[in-house]
Amino acid sequence: MKRQVTPKCRLGGRRALWAASAAVMLLGSCATSPVAPEAQAVPEESLFEPGKLKPVDSVLKVKVGERVPDFTLPTVSGTRVSLSQFRGKKNVVIAFVPAAFTPVCSAQYPGYNIALDLFERHDAVLLGMTTDNLPSLHAWETAMGGLDFELLSDFWPHGKVTSEYGVLRSDGTCERALMVIDKQGVLRYVDVHDINKRPPLEDLAAALADLKG
Repeated sequence: MKRQVTPKCRLGGRRALWAASAAVMLLGSCATSPVAPEAQAVPEESLFEPGKLKPVDSVLKVKVGERVPDFTLPTVSGTRVSLSQFRGKKNVVIAFVPAAFTPVCSAQYPGYNIALDLFERHDAVLLGMTTDNLPSLHAWETAMGGLDFELLSDFWPHGKVTSEYGVLRSDGTCERALMVIDKQGVLRYVDVHDINKRPPLEDLAAALADLKG
């Protein structure tokens, strides 16, 4: 279901192949199946298959054209990131995903690694966010070969930020959602996507192209 009103990485070897495969899948239309094996950065035997899930299981609480709530969350890299730290400096893209070590999420994030120039061209920073705890996210990021953007944990108080944004599902995970927030902290684009599929990168690219300044 889609609701919409409006440091460059260097990869090599097997990690580059993983990310390239994921990016190709992102650029194409989303398949009904969770993920093709070649798009997975994490070995298949390490992944948990959740099965077919309810496409959307939350009620959005933020609106395009309005400011979104500020937050401060810990990251896998050991820092704490606040949305407000980018005010007046950078546009922000938040990529919410449901859970570490699941097939679709493990294909979606590595694809962003080689698409970071897209965000840079539009003066935007990409933030990943899940409700997993930091140890789980650290293990997952390592299994994916590393990420070139910050991965935030909304684990405690559990799902506080995702709940405030209206993308916390009834099982405690978050939706697969993309939000574009401009330099004034105003929501410009939101896609609460079918949790079973990857959001197409071209839709996000179009939303970023619509930003001014």
